[in-house]
Amino acid sequence: MVSLWLLSCFALLGAAHHCGSPAIPPVLSGLARIIHGEDAVPGSWPWQVSLQDETGFHFCGGSLICPYWVVTAAHCQVSTSDMVVAGEYDLDSDEEDVQVLEIAEVFTNPDFSWVTVSYDITLLRLATPAQITSTVSPVCLPCVCSDVFTWGPCVTTGWGMSSFDPPVDPTKLQQAVLPLVPTDECRNYWGSLITDQMICAGGSGVSSCMGDSGGPLVCQHNGVWCLVGIVSWGSGTCNTSTPAVYARVTALVRWVREILEANCEFHCHPFCKCHQ
Repeated sequence: MVSLWLLSCFALLGAAHHCGSPAIPPVLSGLARIIHGEDAVPGSWPWQVSLQDETGFHFCGGSLICPYWVVTAAHCQVSTSDMVVAGEYDLDSDEEDVQVLEIAEVFTNPDFSWVTVSYDITLLRLATPAQITSTVSPVCLPCVCSDVFTWGPCVTTGWGMSSFDPPVDPTKLQQAVLPLVPTDECRNYWGSLITDQMICAGGSGVSSCMGDSGGPLVCQHNGVWCLVGIVSWGSGTCNTSTPAVYARVTALVRWVREILEANCEFHCHPFCKCHQ
């Protein structure tokens, strides 16, 4: 099995890119942060989706990985009564050309634990596919074998709090450029709470915060953006000197592929390949 996954990684090296390439390029100042945040360029993170309940309340983020599939965090507890909103930028605007998509099925990783918050990943199969446009397109998936610590820059996005005290909830999509933190270094902050299914980022004046959960941590590699992490947990006060913790996609992508292959039918798409 491992050898097959390694072969699939290398086989995709020369493949044409159909993911991770925004039609509207992001602008990164290098000083952006979710806390005390910086507005993203509208449409520049086209895989970012807003998960909203029946009232239209945004409660978590997610990432489009192909037209029928969205990945988010298990702790978001998404249900089929919730909605995926793609193409969103300003949560308060009624003028945006958004796609409101119903959820057909929810697949939560069976190893997810509320005690350890490990395996914090859920896949959402949409009832109808997202239409690929200049502001809606998928992010690439990494391979099990990807060495993401050699990639960069890395960015997290979301509508989570831009200030914890006093609390400020932005309406426009925020972005933060932040470094990946090696696991051993992250354990200096969090100890044994950090498992092999987690990856850390930030701790240098930037942080994800409440409301960003389920959203993407992406890194650029060979000209495309790949999903490296899923916003999971961190400091209860969104302390920007402490690394935030994300579900490690390279450790979970095998499960993602298994779910996609088991539920493929006409719901799969070449976008769902992994990327070395």
